[in-house]
Amino acid sequence: MVRPISTRVQSAAATLGQQLSVWRKLQGLTAQQVAERAGISRGTLQKVESGDTGVSFGAALSVARALGVLDAMVNATDPYETDLGRARADEVLPKRVRR
Repeated sequence: MVRPISTRVQSAAATLGQQLSVWRKLQGLTAQQVAERAGISRGTLQKVESGDTGVSFGAALSVARALGVLDAMVNATDPYETDLGRARADEVLPKRVRR
């Protein structure tokens, strides 16, 4: 069963899409140029920029790469850059967490 997308996730997708759109415009790139560089269709780029949660994760990452912000996105989610991650950095993490 597929769960509905939460409002918070939809909001985050919309914000990320808007930010990628701003990055594109700041660089003076057309939607067609970014779509070609990302290896996706212009329609898929439009979905990414509008925050469509049905677009593939790979498509969104390809757009970020085409805009030169992929590394920043990866670094922003690095758990070892947080207090919790630094505090537990020397621990061996389990391969799976079971309940």
